[in-house]
Amino acid sequence: MDQHGTKLLTVDKNVENIDENRNIMLAAEQLLEGEVVAFPTETVYGLGGNALCNKAIHKIFQAKGRPSDNPLIVHIGERSQLVKYVDNIPNYATKLMDAFWPGPLTIVLTHKGNLSKGVTANLPTVAIRMPDHPIALALIRVSGIPLAAPSANTSGKPSPTKAEHVYEDLYGRIPVIVDGGPTGVGVESTVVDCTGEVPVILRPGGVTKEEMEEVVGKIEVDPALMMESAATPKSPGMKYTHYAPTAPLILVDGSERFFNEIVKEAMASGKRVGMLIFEENKGRFSPVKKEVIMGSKEDLSSVAYALYDSLRSFEEKEVDVIFSQVIPEKGLGTAIMNRLRKAAGGNIVSEA
Repeated sequence: MDQHGTKLLTVDKNVENIDENRNIMLAAEQLLEGEVVAFPTETVYGLGGNALCNKAIHKIFQAKGRPSDNPLIVHIGERSQLVKYVDNIPNYATKLMDAFWPGPLTIVLTHKGNLSKGVTANLPTVAIRMPDHPIALALIRVSGIPLAAPSANTSGKPSPTKAEHVYEDLYGRIPVIVDGGPTGVGVESTVVDCTGEVPVILRPGGVTKEEMEEVVGKIEVDPALMMESAATPKSPGMKYTHYAPTAPLILVDGSERFFNEIVKEAMASGKRVGMLIFEENKGRFSPVKKEVIMGSKEDLSSVAYALYDSLRSFEEKEVDVIFSQVIPEKGLGTAIMNRLRKAAGGNIVSEA
């Protein structure tokens, strides 16, 4: 690898004795030297660095072009590591971890002050989770350090669900990408503030509100999720525009007839139109060749899985505007619509 290049290390997530895999050990060495490494989790690819090392955290922000007041999620490999970094774990947080760890759930707790201030954005709290992916867990075990890891993309772009997405965004900016194949869930983890009497969802994600309520009862939702807020973000993904494709994205909330009218109107004005639609609507709208299927509305897990790849695919299609269908905001649909609204910068047209 030349000094400006990025090395791609392939690891089969199903390999036996993964901790002894040469590429895992090479990546872990980079982490221990204060470098950053992109690696797969069950949600998206993360850009990991030593959560205890200011130099490594600075490199994460630098590589992504990420604002430094945006906190990072810390990834641990065992529950026993949690007490090294946080205080005051309420009973309901323990129940959530029992039910959903390892997995796409991030818990916000008061930290002990031994993490890099860049990780916490100088807040008294830290977001922490245990990923459910053999490669992520192996890197944490072999390196022996907690990994701060936002998504491994240029800040503001759709999150990466494949190693090639990371390569497109960060080639030459980071030394190593661990290619473990496509990720599973497709949208990031749910972030829950567990510092109060009742858990509060700061970011919807792979674990739904309904699933968590079955475990702990009442769960509140941060009002900032439904409005623009200039307040200091408690969680990654709360403050800045995220997930945006290269062309403007407009969400269309209405009937199929209304969607078709919006598309035809844009085409009549000479715009090159792209459509982000469901499998059930393939070929049913105006004859736009640049349509991308984002899964089935009858299987929202397929939509979550394909969402970011679908948004990125428009980079190759030379469109002036992208229109997207929407889904009801319940279950996994809450997380999907949260990402679509951010990708669209809140730009939505509704059928009266």
